[in-house]
Amino acid sequence: MRRWLLLVSFAVALVAGLSGPSARAVTPDEMLKDPALEARARVLSQELRCMVCQNQSIDDSEAPLAKDLRILVRERLTKGDTDKQVLDFLVARYGAFVLLKPPFETETLLLWGVTPVVLLIGIAALVVMARRRKVVALETVALSADEQARIGKLLD
Repeated sequence: MRRWLLLVSFAVALVAGLSGPSARAVTPDEMLKDPALEARARVLSQELRCMVCQNQSIDDSEAPLAKDLRILVRERLTKGDTDKQVLDFLVARYGAFVLLKPPFETETLLLWGVTPVVLLIGIAALVVMARRRKVVALETVALSADEQARIGKLLD
């Protein structure tokens, strides 16, 4: 019975977690009355990084700064800005870091290049360590003539 209760509570928690934070982050007072503009705002909000959380979009974040950015996006859209103009405005104000997927440019080259370089260094280190272990293993297996003679006597 106790296992059954634990299983049911785990299932309920899992289903509750699947609804995601995005359903709770955008409050009704932020939403635009025009469904087309609201849809554009939601798409843009999913492309922008919360400067507080840094691993969430502003659409998912409940941070006060994320709310301010969501409101700013909606204000720019209601003034008639295109999606590109809204993104350009925010990049000019906060830098390319505000984008969840920053463009591949000279300013972001380090951001894009660090991961492959670190991965290659890690692979090279693993190869070097594997070769050293192989050499050490071969060196420890080699027996002297006296040791081989003693093993031969023991085996006979």
